[in-house]
This record gives sequence, C-alpha cells and structure tokens, in this order.
Amino acid sequence: MERKVVGRFAPSPSGYLHLGNLLAMLLAWLDCRAQKGTLLFRLEDLDPARSKPQFAAAMAEDLRWLGLDWDRGWPEDGAYAQSGRTARYEAAFEKLQALDLVYPCWCSRAQRLAAASALAPGEAQHDPGCPCARLSQKERAARLLTGRAPAWKLRSPDQWITVEDGHYGAQTQNPARERGDWVIRRADGVFAYQLAVSVDDMEMGVTRVVRGRDLLDSSPRQKWLIETLGGQAPSYCHAPLLVDGGGKLSKRLGSLSTQSLRREMGPETLVGKLAFLAGLRETDAPVTPRELLGDFDWARVKTEDIPIGE
Repeated sequence: MERKVVGRFAPSPSGYLHLGNLLAMLLAWLDCRAQKGTLLFRLEDLDPARSKPQFAAAMAEDLRWLGLDWDRGWPEDGAYAQSGRTARYEAAFEKLQALDLVYPCWCSRAQRLAAASALAPGEAQHDPGCPCARLSQKERAARLLTGRAPAWKLRSPDQWITVEDGHYGAQTQNPARERGDWVIRRADGVFAYQLAVSVDDMEMGVTRVVRGRDLLDSSPRQKWLIETLGGQAPSYCHAPLLVDGGGKLSKRLGSLSTQSLRREMGPETLVGKLAFLAGLRETDAPVTPRELLGDFDWARVKTEDIPIGE
C-alpha cells in the first residue's frame, strides 16, 4: 500500500533565511502540494548556542509572506521543535546502545579528522580510524572515571546502502569505508543532527524529504539509521544549491537574507526569480507558488548548482 505523502520544512534558526533556503523550501512545498500531501514545519533548534527565537519567528513569518503554508507544526505546536524532543533522542540513543552500535570517544575534532585522513581509500574507518573504538570495557571505564565527558559515536555499517534520489538518481555508499563512524551525541550532551533528524522523520511519519544537495551524502546513513531503529525511511529528492563566489549561501554570513530581499521586492517577484533560477520558468516574471503548481515537474529543475551574482 502506497504511503500518503508527508513532507516537511526543517530549518535551523541560526540566522535569517537566505535565498538558497527559500529555493529548497519552494521546491519542497511544490513537491508536496503537487502530490496532495501533508506538509509539516519542524524547527531544528538542537544547538542552544546558535538557535535564536528571533530567527525562528522570522522564518515562519517569511514563509507565510512568500505564500508557503504548512498543515501541521511549529509554532502552532511546540512538539515540532527539536529542543523539546530530547527524551525521544535519548530513547533512540539507548536503543542503539543496547544494539552495541555506539561507543564513547575522547578524541578531539582535530584528532578525528587526522585519523580519517590517514586511512587508505576503501578501508573501513571504524577500526582503525578511531582509537576509541578499540578500547576495552576496562579502559573505557577508567576514562569515564576521570570526569572528562566523551562524545558518542555510532559505528558505521560496513555495507553498501543505496538511496534512489528523486532528482540525482541512485546514491550508493558504504558508510564504514567511505565516511567512518560519526558523532551522534556531543560531549556537552547535545544530540547531533544525524540522529535527531532521523528520529524526527521516522516518528513524525515523514515520507518525502526535499532539501539542498549539500545533504545528499547524508541520505544513505539516515536511511540505515531509521531502519535500524525500526522505522521506514522516507524517499529523498535533493535540490541544486545557489552559490555565490563558488560557495553555497550561508545564514551565518547573511547571504542574501530574506529580510533584506523583502525590502527590495514583493513575494511574487521573489518567487518568480526563484522559479527562473531553478529552471521552472523561462523568465523571472512575478508568480505565486500556487501558479507554479499546475506544471511543476522535477525534470525541469536544474541539477547543477546555480551561480548568482558576480
């Protein structure tokens, strides 16, 4: 039985939305609405040091201004904010512990990067990539007694995992041999993105994930993690990135923020420019998101990243 489409917006309130965020969210909205699906708004505010309430409020207001609505989620329902879902991530973490898939790691970030770079191509990275993976129970207990809090890593599966991306085709990855183990809980106790987003998509019934191409590489790992936790992974469809000067746009750099764009143009003008950049329209004439629905087709969306500016 085919699952009803459930899509989602999932921004991180670490800054104001920029033009690249809006392109990904416009495509997510069109993809879900074209399939008569249910769209969720989830706030990915895991990191308390970077997440700011003023950015979260501005994001919701900017999306409404642009004509991108949703059916359930934040801010109407606080259960869709990651900051309130720690108990759910804790339960998933404990399940992974029971499966002997996590271990404590005391390596610094520099040590982790150095260990990974020293490996030969195709070599499984959980052993010997991280020395903490090879500690005995006695050695781990001794380190825990020092009081220095470890990060916690997930053991990468040494298996080939394929995700059929709706825009970029088959993506096959062996996480152990190509990416190595990854941190799922930081030393300060904050759960990492890969765990949180997998648990959220699984428990919220998300069946369709549309997001920027910079996260394409995460899809096989998230698929494996969701299935390991007993869920059914969504289908994935990634969007090209808008790039300025060779690099993707960033909220932290204030790249073409919606706040500044709104001072220069109305919502239909901005949607028209986004549709033109993506390849959905031959001109950048003003248009509403609903006017784009009639002939929306991923085949018309560009696959290469899209340069803007000079």
